[in-house]
Amino acid sequence: MINRRLLISPLVLTASLLATTQAHAIATDAIASYYGDRFHGRLTASGERFNMNNLTAAHRTLRFGTQVTVTNKANGRSIAVTINDRGPYIKGRSIDLSKGAAKELGMIGSGVARVQIAVVNGKRSLPSNPEKLSVAQAEQMMIDLF
Repeated sequence: MINRRLLISPLVLTASLLATTQAHAIATDAIASYYGDRFHGRLTASGERFNMNNLTAAHRTLRFGTQVTVTNKANGRSIAVTINDRGPYIKGRSIDLSKGAAKELGMIGSGVARVQIAVVNGKRSLPSNPEKLSVAQAEQMMIDLF
């Protein structure tokens, strides 16, 4: 029989370490593109109406409502956007920005840009007492992290 305490120990350790670093953003380098006119007014995957002038973005895996800071590596401009849609659907691209966000970053002319994406906050926070997680909660937390 497997000792449940031994099974949960690595998860508790991971949760403990992550709980102390909640304020640190998860950052990655990526290629961004934008979408606008053709999709203006249509429903997004989150159920919101797409407004090309709002500072929003589409991402394949981040939860809807997640705040992300996007920095254009070519000019240093940076903005905060909210994930409200799924995409991009073109290989090699990591995030689709609204036209308003693309204007702020100065990438309208090129259509794509090398950016750094940093998650500012997510919908679900880490538990305050990770040592009291159930096995199911610990498993879900690990799935959410990776």
